[in-house]
Amino acid sequence: MISTEALYEIFKKHSAVVTDTRNIKKGDIFFALRGPNFNANTFAEKALQAGASYAVVDDPAFALNDQCILVKDSLKCLQQLALLHRLQMKIPIIGITGSNGKTTTKELIHAVLSKKFRTLATAGNLNNHIGVPVTLLGLNKTHELAIIEMGANHIGEIKDLCAIALPDYGLITSIGKAHLEGFGSFEGVIKAKTELYDFIRKTKGKIFVYSENDLLMGLSSGAERILYGNKTNSLVKGQVTKVDPFVTVAWEKGNGKPKQVIHSQLIGQYNFENILAAVCAGIYFGLKAQEITDAIAAYVPSNNRSQLTRTEQNLVILDAYNANPSSLTAALENFSLLEGNKIVIVGDMLELGSESTQEHRNIAGLIALKKFGKVIYVGPEFAKIKGEFEGQYFNDTDEALVWLKKNPILGATILVKGSRGIKLEKLLEAL
Repeated sequence: MISTEALYEIFKKHSAVVTDTRNIKKGDIFFALRGPNFNANTFAEKALQAGASYAVVDDPAFALNDQCILVKDSLKCLQQLALLHRLQMKIPIIGITGSNGKTTTKELIHAVLSKKFRTLATAGNLNNHIGVPVTLLGLNKTHELAIIEMGANHIGEIKDLCAIALPDYGLITSIGKAHLEGFGSFEGVIKAKTELYDFIRKTKGKIFVYSENDLLMGLSSGAERILYGNKTNSLVKGQVTKVDPFVTVAWEKGNGKPKQVIHSQLIGQYNFENILAAVCAGIYFGLKAQEITDAIAAYVPSNNRSQLTRTEQNLVILDAYNANPSSLTAALENFSLLEGNKIVIVGDMLELGSESTQEHRNIAGLIALKKFGKVIYVGPEFAKIKGEFEGQYFNDTDEALVWLKKNPILGATILVKGSRGIKLEKLLEAL
């Protein structure tokens, strides 16, 4: 078995790691990982044929030649290699987690800080026990800062990711009801997310905290904090000045410097905290006010995250990447503030465990209070409460798509939001 140190010497000569044979470029090192339903050891030979310089395997049956490096556990080896590399790259790392908004906040901070620094940020949502080490292994000597997103669906996961990434700064965007099936309860979510605070507190780092969030303020006590919000000791302050549906934010330094106005391309008042977090990071790391404003104003969300699309028939707000009770409630509250004929298409919120039916009932109750023009529910969880609230109910997206093609919606503003697994983006062709 090869040592982590010996493997690191090999890595330094190649400097690119992949876990998917579809992404291999010549000279990469392929790590064959296992999962409940797959064993990538079987792809080792294919990886080498695709141009990989080495394949790291943990099954002796697939250690076919000198290009196959046998280890005890490929995943642990990947994580240990990432930790060793991170220790060599002595740059500040910002760790970001939260129930809602962590990817948007990560992207905004990356957009801001890259105005001054050579930064590396988590690609997409590669924020788990595989994505974080792969991201860290993408660091090189030219990087000056890194922004690492950390996701979790069970207690202990953030703690493990911190032990690999060793963040110097931490930011929790929010704590809400997400992944309850894995965390067990809302209290479990709190315990899991605050593992980031625990690490930063122990290592004497600094935490960015939204000062208006009493829960986060309480949980971060005892740590060195950099505050953003409207409390008197906040580094930056701000407020929403317009939502149409893009949010406009006015902000200023805490010492009362002249206000800056950001005309963002982000939908919804709920993005205010994400924007202010990026402003705070920019001010803390020494960027000019105009640089920060320009960076945030230029940022355009992608990957089905609150994307505004004007079709031939309607104006569609597509937010089909993620949904949980807190994010869906915020989206609905914001959507209700808009003018015109408003239609809501909501998909199931996944991974809510025993609380799922009641949480879906709560969302339907909120929708009923808002009196939208039409409501379409998609997914087996919403189907369980069919008849309790007015609306069209469909078991899956394909059923809804057929109905929408037969019953077209015209001249409306439509909110489309649900968990990624429901695939509501497929409905766009009929809207």
